[in-house]
Amino acid sequence: MSDIRVPELGESIVDATILTWFKKPGDVVAAGEAVAELETDKVNLEVIAEEGGMLSSVKKEIGETVHVGEVIGVLDASIRQEASRGVTPSDGGRTDQAGVRAAESAAPAKELPHSLHLDTPAQGLFALRATPSIRKEARERGIDLNQVVITPRHEKEVVAPSREQGSTPSSTAPKGAGESTQFLSSAFLREDEERQKMTRRRLTIAKRLVEAQHTAAHLTTYNEVDMTGVLAVRNRRKEKFKDTHGVSLGFMSFFTKATVAALKAFPLLNAEIQEDVMVIKHHYDIGVAVAAEGGLVVPVIRQADRLSFAEIETEIARLAKKARENTLGLSDLQGGTFTITNGGVFGSLFSTPILNAPQVGILGMHGIQERPVACDGQVVIRPMMYIALSYDHRIVDGAEAVQFLVRIKQLIEDPEALLLEG
Repeated sequence: MSDIRVPELGESIVDATILTWFKKPGDVVAAGEAVAELETDKVNLEVIAEEGGMLSSVKKEIGETVHVGEVIGVLDASIRQEASRGVTPSDGGRTDQAGVRAAESAAPAKELPHSLHLDTPAQGLFALRATPSIRKEARERGIDLNQVVITPRHEKEVVAPSREQGSTPSSTAPKGAGESTQFLSSAFLREDEERQKMTRRRLTIAKRLVEAQHTAAHLTTYNEVDMTGVLAVRNRRKEKFKDTHGVSLGFMSFFTKATVAALKAFPLLNAEIQEDVMVIKHHYDIGVAVAAEGGLVVPVIRQADRLSFAEIETEIARLAKKARENTLGLSDLQGGTFTITNGGVFGSLFSTPILNAPQVGILGMHGIQERPVACDGQVVIRPMMYIALSYDHRIVDGAEAVQFLVRIKQLIEDPEALLLEG
């Protein structure tokens, strides 16, 4: 027998959640084949079988938390010869396919959805598709979820016959349920409600955002930028730019260049606090917030100060594609020194970005809107964007933060200066 263990998950990550089992007990596994998928705080990782054989047992179910080095399954490596030929043993004390099917039919389903709802009418027996937390409570209390019924009460409480009674419920079983049934306290149902378990990534995002506001002296300053100059350059150059470099010329490369130039002028915004020490960084690894299916992720553009506009746009496109496909690695997400987020792509006109700890600054871009502005004594219509800088007031003073944002405004409004200084 060979243990299947949780691999190393990356810097500072010590546990994960079982997201999917690709194999079930009795299945043949080839060496180097993925048997399960883990969800961590940052990325999803596959667990790879180091040798071939047959998966004899699963120790951890979908939804359970596991730690680095923990055994999650057992592989019968003595059958590697048969496994290498794609043949599952049929006898000789080993589990045959009929036995596997029988075991599967008797065991609880491993594919647990994140919702709790009714599959049949509200009276009598019904199939309960429960969250892992409900299944855990049921196991601890000896309740068979295949034998649950619904009381006629308004909230439709999920109940099951007591172990002492041992009877099979019927459509009339809920009568007198107070004495003859057990209640699953966490499984109150309404027909117009749905229960969804938060993913590990969503829980981590929630925790980190709250921690950022609780641990930092969070403050935001705002300004607005006239995008006339950038739009003019972009309109003149976008077709040739795409033909030459194979990628579109977007706004993010302009703002990345402006941010790097402003960070060089105001280095405390490219720092972090470690206990009583300020770590001021003279490398510029800019995080770009990307909305992925599982939640917001912030992949990092390395050494952004050394990249051209085309290289920045190419890297952004590459990282965004990986985020959409859920293939970002830990190396793509670690070590950012400053973050840019663009709510304008979703139509946001104005917002307050939250710090991406341990960074002490984050720039928020927003939608471009034509507005009347005063220019040389005249009221003119210009394409304007509100920008926001959230910063940690523990090491960044208000005057410095305001000047930082003004510097970005100046560079964006004068693209020639941006090309020279960015």
